[in-house]
Amino acid sequence: MIVLGILAVVLGLSGIWLSSQLPSYRLNGAVRQIRADLLSAKAQAVKQGNEVRVFFTGPQHYDILNDVNNNGRADPGEPVETRSILEEFAGVTIESNRNPIFNPRGTASSFGTITVSNASGEKRITIAITGRVKVNTP
Repeated sequence: MIVLGILAVVLGLSGIWLSSQLPSYRLNGAVRQIRADLLSAKAQAVKQGNEVRVFFTGPQHYDILNDVNNNGRADPGEPVETRSILEEFAGVTIESNRNPIFNPRGTASSFGTITVSNASGEKRITIAITGRVKVNTP
């Protein structure tokens, strides 16, 4: 009986701790997914020899355009991947000051910052002109 009582207390405390850590896990997961998609877009641009653009279309959505003819918009036949962090990372929002464009040489068209935030805080993903994608915690 005493063992069951101790076990119940330990499980109750671990559940409280886990629920308090959930927003932080969601924020980190969303940042990892967005960073991985940006690095993948950069690799696609180099591999296929054309621009790959990332458009942030809402607080939880973004599109990745493989711009085959390099005209800056989605034309029929050009692959567009739509990503959403809404279901997997509830409560996390994305803000971007620019939509990054990765060139065939692996560089980016301009410097940009993507801010990913929720109740536990915020993290910034910076994209340098050299194509470097870096996560910063303010």
